[in-house]
Amino acid sequence: MTVHRDRPLFFLDVDGPLLPFGAGPQYAPTGPGPDAHLTRLDPRLGPRLAALPCDLVRATTWGEEANTEPAPRLGLPRLPVVSWPEPSAAHVHEDQWLGLHWKTRALVAWADGRPFAWVDDEITDADRDRVPAHHPAQALLHHVAPSRGLTDQDFTILGPWLRAA
Repeated sequence: MTVHRDRPLFFLDVDGPLLPFGAGPQYAPTGPGPDAHLTRLDPRLGPRLAALPCDLVRATTWGEEANTEPAPRLGLPRLPVVSWPEPSAAHVHEDQWLGLHWKTRALVAWADGRPFAWVDDEITDADRDRVPAHHPAQALLHHVAPSRGLTDQDFTILGPWLRAA
């Protein structure tokens, strides 16, 4: 995927936004095997994500595996992946005290001044407070309910924000 420095970044988590944890038959893994949980992926999400005016970036503990497991099932190309640096003991203590998500510092650093949207099921109010104070560009921290994953409502918010960023 081509990176366009003039477009905003879109940091995307896998578990929760793409792989919902909801109840009901539509979210139940089908069949045996280690990949059965991947049947919860909605293949319609891939084209919708690819059509957004942004540079998609994986922001997940899946690491490179996000490019080999869920990505092909969604029809997405190989995407850049945020590598998570080892946090300092001081940052861990401070982040826990502040209620920050452990990804927040790394995503702000990775964005390097570019506008970004971050979609995750674990974003906190503390993250929403910290990012504007430490990031010079626009940022949208968008919480997705892990029980439902990305929905039309989320795209209604994300699309216009990305076009305006």
